[in-house]
Amino acid sequence: MSVNSIEKRDFDKEAAVWDEKPARLKLAKEIADAISKAVILKPDMDIIDFGCGTGLLTVEIYNLQPLVRSIIGIDSSKGMLDILNTKISKLNLTNVKTMLVDIDQGDAIKAVCEKRGCKTSGYNLVTSSMTLHHIKEIKPLLEQFYQIIGEGGHLCIADLDPDDGRFHENNTGVFHFGFNRDELRQTFVDAGFKNVKDDLAAKVAKPDQNGVIREFDVFLIAGEKL
Repeated sequence: MSVNSIEKRDFDKEAAVWDEKPARLKLAKEIADAISKAVILKPDMDIIDFGCGTGLLTVEIYNLQPLVRSIIGIDSSKGMLDILNTKISKLNLTNVKTMLVDIDQGDAIKAVCEKRGCKTSGYNLVTSSMTLHHIKEIKPLLEQFYQIIGEGGHLCIADLDPDDGRFHENNTGVFHFGFNRDELRQTFVDAGFKNVKDDLAAKVAKPDQNGVIREFDVFLIAGEKL
């Protein structure tokens, strides 16, 4: 379900306390487990984590970085990337980089990669966790992912089943109240991906905007570029 949100959420202001919610850490771990079941990680893999935030998948909860050759964390929030860069520096990581990219402002991943001196194609895996509902136009984004993923590479996206706008306390910057999995799988196919599959990744129990505890389903959809 799409909505006409005209404001953008200020993730820069939330970055400093982003990692403090146990439920958020738990969800990151469950999504990470789902990704590991969908894709076999190898030491020669180059990965992009789109909407990486503070790096919960990249360097903390799942800690992808020691399992693969390189990771680029992409986000539209400088504040979030500042937190991730601090972690990278503290841990003295040499195989993790960050990149500021705002799709909704017209940034193209491939162009920013080229500008930063990173490779522009041939990535083995692109992950995205709980970010898609903050993106206005989904189809062009998946087409960008298809361009930068190499043959045999995968795209793994985790997000919400339809939630009627009740998952977030404030829907500022939310452009989709969850996704119909059938429709999103078809968008994967339309972008060129094969062997597209989805599964339940996690269940999140939290109060909705009226204070009523509700359970929300988070799926993982994975597709392959052949």
